[in-house]
Amino acid sequence: MKMENTTVLTEFVLTGLTNQSQWKIPLFLGFLLIYLLTIMGNLGLIALIWSDPHLHIPMYLFLGSLAFVDACLSSTVTPKMLVNLLARNKMISLSECMIQFFSFAVSATTECFLLATMAYDRYVAICKPLLYPVIMTNGLCIRLLVLSFVGGFVHALIHEGFLLQLTFCHSNVIHHFYCDIIPLLKMSCTDPSINILMLFILSGSIQAFTIVTVLVSYTFILFTVLKKKSEKGIRKAFSTCGAHLLSVLLYYGSLLFMYVLPASQQADDQNMVDSLFYTIIIPLLNPIIYSLRNKNVIHSLTKMLKGNF
Repeated sequence: MKMENTTVLTEFVLTGLTNQSQWKIPLFLGFLLIYLLTIMGNLGLIALIWSDPHLHIPMYLFLGSLAFVDACLSSTVTPKMLVNLLARNKMISLSECMIQFFSFAVSATTECFLLATMAYDRYVAICKPLLYPVIMTNGLCIRLLVLSFVGGFVHALIHEGFLLQLTFCHSNVIHHFYCDIIPLLKMSCTDPSINILMLFILSGSIQAFTIVTVLVSYTFILFTVLKKKSEKGIRKAFSTCGAHLLSVLLYYGSLLFMYVLPASQQADDQNMVDSLFYTIIIPLLNPIIYSLRNKNVIHSLTKMLKGNF
């Protein structure tokens, strides 16, 4: 309990992905390319949806929101990681660290809620097509989007508030490529038990609720398509739903290992590998998975390109 002889830390060192100099340039170029493709893909999808009135329906409103969140999530983490790959000074202040974590937590949690919302939207569209205009009204869509973003903000705010109650006086080295809550808890010289408990309860509850919503929705979709006994429809459903579920499972799987399993059971290197999936890889894949398999998006993109050339 005595803090007189303890130095409270206000700056940290992010170790990044590697300390081996021969890997820094290739990793920088590779992740820079991924980041540029991620931003172009997600912002391009938003621009496409915005410019085409035919895409101003709930499904694409949710898809555009997901693209916005993916762009924010990637931009929260990747630029700092790229700078640290080449910079000698890898310091980050406590305030910068808290801001980065808060932005990351808002984006990651909002994405969980959006994935569940999109799955429910597809369930209503395919399983109850005649009732779709009645159920998925503009008012309901706006409320679902607001709840998703507010839920992400509140969840991040709770963890941020508990983090600000901690003091950091152990090693100032964060074995990660961005400021995440697990490495920070390991560095705390204040008892982080309440933080770990809240992380397990809140993150576990959000992930359980949203992934169950996704799995139940797609299960009903598959059963509905199978009842129609159309070979072409069945192939299309399995292809589309399979791609969507792969993206969802990769995202939730990595989050589960990071934030629901006890922190003591995870190695730093494993944490970074898991983090790469939901902060860098998934934001790159989502525009491809959710749009390139969509005929309306392809048609709108083709029409826009023909109009420009």
